[in-house]
Amino acid sequence: MLRFSLRQLEYFVATAEHSSVADAARQLNVSQPSVSKAIIKIEEQFSVQLFIRHHARGVSLTPAGERLLIDARGLLSYADSLQQNVQESSNIVGGTLNVACFVAIAPVFMPAILADFSQIYPGVDVRVFEGNQDEMFEGLASGKFELAIMYDSVLPPGIITTRLATFEPYVLLPASHPQAGQKCVSLASLTDEHFILLDVPPSRDYFLNMFRQNGLEVRVAFSSPSLEMVRGLVGRNWGYSLMVTRPYFDHTYDGQTIVGLPICEDVEDGILAIAQLEQVRPTRVMSVFSKFCVDWFTKHRLNSEKHTQARIPESALSGFVKTPDK
Repeated sequence: MLRFSLRQLEYFVATAEHSSVADAARQLNVSQPSVSKAIIKIEEQFSVQLFIRHHARGVSLTPAGERLLIDARGLLSYADSLQQNVQESSNIVGGTLNVACFVAIAPVFMPAILADFSQIYPGVDVRVFEGNQDEMFEGLASGKFELAIMYDSVLPPGIITTRLATFEPYVLLPASHPQAGQKCVSLASLTDEHFILLDVPPSRDYFLNMFRQNGLEVRVAFSSPSLEMVRGLVGRNWGYSLMVTRPYFDHTYDGQTIVGLPICEDVEDGILAIAQLEQVRPTRVMSVFSKFCVDWFTKHRLNSEKHTQARIPESALSGFVKTPDK
């Protein structure tokens, strides 16, 4: 007979994610003693210590707690899927979905995706996390995220993807740059100038490889993990950059005008995909959200081609060159 409940596991997972009993209780809208008692019950059941308690500094997982966290997330996800499957006959889609999104992509696409998705599936609570590629891989492997929207580049074993869209990278220049009015810019013409690198995986290697594959050297003058910091430095004439993500305005936070132009050389496109762990059986809500994202990008690409009023900025879709592979 099971001597622990799904509710107790839920309290354990929330405490692990917040590193605090108090914060977990606030998120769950229950009392702190309820959370503490649930954790003690699980520790007694398994005869292990799950957390190290730090006075006035929250809690941290023990090695046993880290192992249980992975399994607990999987069990809770399966229980959520079981409930959805039972409801399937009534066409109700509900539950919680934890989705990660690459930090440079999230502000451009996720607000519109979430708004459109919630209109069709109001019963689904989509929780979005932002991070770099390495953080998303780690989150998928640990069960913290069920899906991740990322660039399909340098994937570790065990990750499977579905293509959403393909984008052409571009050169970012200050408006005063001598080549700002050209139809395209050659990487070879920029090698003597300062390069401002978006320094976040996998963007760093992706952009540097463009030069290497064309036999070119590059002078990295500045690097930053912040998309807007890079855009700001370009706007202030500190150099040029390479980008895939294209925000709505061709202006920096401090009001400088910047220009995005195609690259003359033949370079690798950026492939946007939705990823999951291969060994995880997709829940119904995972499948629904994945299909929605594929359809969403296809729809808005067609809207852009027909010059209709898309619900995302047309500038964000510029460079959108291919439909997803079916």
